[in-house]
Amino acid sequence: MRLLDEAGLVAEGEALGRALPPGAVVLLEGELGAGKTTFVRALARGLGVAEAATSPSYALVHHYRGRRGPVFHLDCYRLRTPDEAADLDWQGLVAEGDAVLVEWPERAGAWVPPATHRFRLVHVADPGLRGLEPL
Repeated sequence: MRLLDEAGLVAEGEALGRALPPGAVVLLEGELGAGKTTFVRALARGLGVAEAATSPSYALVHHYRGRRGPVFHLDCYRLRTPDEAADLDWQGLVAEGDAVLVEWPERAGAWVPPATHRFRLVHVADPGLRGLEPL
């Protein structure tokens, strides 16, 4: 696990976004406030998204225009059961998207497509740092 301050987390996310292959599916696990949306915002910037990505907690899916094509950001936190994820067009998102970025993938269960990249973000004792762990 790497310990990063917010600037480091953003730099890591932007670098990963620039390096992601087309069709990437990035799954982000972690507690509330661990930095998942900050990391997604940086990933999106690295993918060429001009606007600031925001948490789609209520809409479930936000769609952004990236350098190579659509970037989809999903937040599954509000799903009460994995079956609620069946209504999301996962296959279409993966087929159309340059990248699919998913927060709280465990709440969508088996509906989540296979990950190309998977991370866990964690709180650490120092409030200025976050832990970033590739899974």
